[in-house]
Amino acid sequence: MKKVLFSLALAVTLPLSAQQKPVYLDASKPIEERVEDALNRLTVKEKVAMLHAQSKFSSAGVPRLGIPEFWMTDGPHGIRPEVLWDEWDQAGWTNDSCVAYPALTCLAATWNPEMSMLYGKSIGEEARYRNKTVLLGPGVNIYRTPLNGRNFEYMGEDPYLAGCMVVPYIQGVQQNGVAACVKHFALNNHEVNRHTTNVIVDDRALYEIYLPAFKAAVQQGRAWAIMGSYNLYKNQHVCHNRYLLNDILKGEWGFDGVVVSDWGGVHDTDQSITNGLDMEFGSWTNGLSSGASNAYDNYYLAMPYLQRIREGKAGTKELDDKVRRILRLAFRTTMDVNRPFGSLLSSEHYEAARRIGEEGIVLLQNKNSVLPINLDRAKKIAVVGENAVKMMTVGGGSSSLKVQRELSPLDGIKARVGDKAEVVYARGYVGDATGEYNGVVTGQNLKDDRTPEELIADAVKVAQDADYVIFIGGLNKSTGQDCEDSDREGLGLSYGQDAVISALAKVNKNLIVVNISGNAVAMPWVNEVPAIVQDWYLGSEAGSALAAILVGDVNPSGKLPFTFPVKLADVPAHILGEYTSKRSNDVIDIKYNEGIFVGYRWTDKQKKVKPLFPFGHGLSYTTFEYGKPTADSKTMQADGTLTVKVTVRNTGACEGQEVVQMYISDKKSSLPRPVKELKGFRKIKLAPGEAKEVIFTIDKEALSFFDDAKHAWVAEPGKFEAVIAASATDIKGVIPFELR
Repeated sequence: MKKVLFSLALAVTLPLSAQQKPVYLDASKPIEERVEDALNRLTVKEKVAMLHAQSKFSSAGVPRLGIPEFWMTDGPHGIRPEVLWDEWDQAGWTNDSCVAYPALTCLAATWNPEMSMLYGKSIGEEARYRNKTVLLGPGVNIYRTPLNGRNFEYMGEDPYLAGCMVVPYIQGVQQNGVAACVKHFALNNHEVNRHTTNVIVDDRALYEIYLPAFKAAVQQGRAWAIMGSYNLYKNQHVCHNRYLLNDILKGEWGFDGVVVSDWGGVHDTDQSITNGLDMEFGSWTNGLSSGASNAYDNYYLAMPYLQRIREGKAGTKELDDKVRRILRLAFRTTMDVNRPFGSLLSSEHYEAARRIGEEGIVLLQNKNSVLPINLDRAKKIAVVGENAVKMMTVGGGSSSLKVQRELSPLDGIKARVGDKAEVVYARGYVGDATGEYNGVVTGQNLKDDRTPEELIADAVKVAQDADYVIFIGGLNKSTGQDCEDSDREGLGLSYGQDAVISALAKVNKNLIVVNISGNAVAMPWVNEVPAIVQDWYLGSEAGSALAAILVGDVNPSGKLPFTFPVKLADVPAHILGEYTSKRSNDVIDIKYNEGIFVGYRWTDKQKKVKPLFPFGHGLSYTTFEYGKPTADSKTMQADGTLTVKVTVRNTGACEGQEVVQMYISDKKSSLPRPVKELKGFRKIKLAPGEAKEVIFTIDKEALSFFDDAKHAWVAEPGKFEAVIAASATDIKGVIPFELR
């Protein structure tokens, strides 16, 4: 007699007696019991087959046991279109378009964990509908240099902010039965030579700056997957790195999920066996590069591993640990009988994209209250700049998307203004007229053969008699801009945009500069321009989100997640540390000599160097008044907590949101510490005249630093300050207290 066993993906007929009924298919059993049951039924060959890819984005299940295949998809801003089984070219599907969500820099700029949960839930629903097992994102690599072409995919310079924002994203994705794969673990802080950079960093900086967001993802977010990065650390590639993967991730943090290699990040079979890698993808083995039918058998964790086991050169202890983790992934995702079905391209998803974009846009400057635009008085609005019309969802690397629709800033402004004013457009400059990545083509023809002088003259002509001029420029997602596998050449804007902005400022006093980027840019014209908006890559609803901010439908509430320096020489990674833009095939040591002093931790120390715009900065169309902060005690016991309260009132004429920030300052310590460090924040919404009390709880962890000599977190007794602020430089109140 035969019994039929069902999984979520397929049905397999097996000859089993009633006594042999698999526990792993019994959803009422604990996952660990099911894992062990399934593990014991696998052959060594089947186990090895689960460790490596079988196509560009999938790895094998076990058909004999009804264990489905594992399907990965790139994120973190939307679900990547399908590619061919064995190639990067498009598969040509007509039902693999997606909603593009704002870049993660924008999400971080919301300073709102509720937006992060909404983001994760929404993108997770689309991944689930497309039947993906793992979403390759989010990214939390720290913003060390503004030249990093991939900063737009990450969450800024501060480990506490990044950690707070990544946790809800993970939880939102995984409630859909899709694993979040947090990347790139770790120390992947620039793109040039990303395969050959050997990072040299002290343990304090490693533990205080570059690891906390990953730790939060693992221990608070309970991420089911982690992706290794391309670079090296201690002369070992990080996709199979004993120190980071075994000692820290799986050892100190107790991570029970899978470690997935970045595509092409594996280089050695023996290290892959012993140093913490679980699933191998995209390796450039000889079999793969020649397109052999058995290409994937040549992966480092494929036949070479199986051969070592058969020859007695390797045991199966590491193999079983890897397979346990992969089985655990299966039971959490595709074999979860309660897994929801997801949804695709819904109105709720577009609404989520718009809301996140609106909350992340940062009003950097607003002299003379030029913004919001008064549509009752405006008769003509001039829009200038290539980024007003250029599609930004295509390009940038693996986060490039195929969207159902993308509303441009120009179209968003036109739609919102309607017939209340004339909206005219001028190109202003020509950047990158192309629009294609991996076979996805925008279809836009942005070619323009006019000279820069002619383009500026045309822009000035339409701007000089306009009531408002909106210049929309910045970076794009082309090579050398904000793009994977490349870094920027400098901090300044490309394509002659500075000259365009200065020319516009001379002919119109109501100039608004909208900078679209995932990185800080130099602004030599900052004193010539009354209003500056940091707009990010906002995805499908880019135009509607920006228009809502510009006309005042939505009060801007975003805050910068990283520091805007005046010039590159103000960035510690370029003053004290090491960075190279020259490509090399040889391993290059890059020293992080700046240590823990990244971003505002560096600028706080400087007496003569001030940032262009500080970390945490962002203006509003209303005003906020901070009361005097208070604490429930002047002392804090080592095993206790301290409560800090501050009242904030909206003293303006419109509703607004404010991000109240709390930093901790250690007044004297045995090791050098930053002037202050972010250890708390709350985003509150206030009606005109309304006041709310914001409460922060300080514990020992908030006071601690990493002592590399002791290899432990230490909170030394002594004097501290709780600093209440609206940005890293806008201090509202200080409360001294003592730790005993």
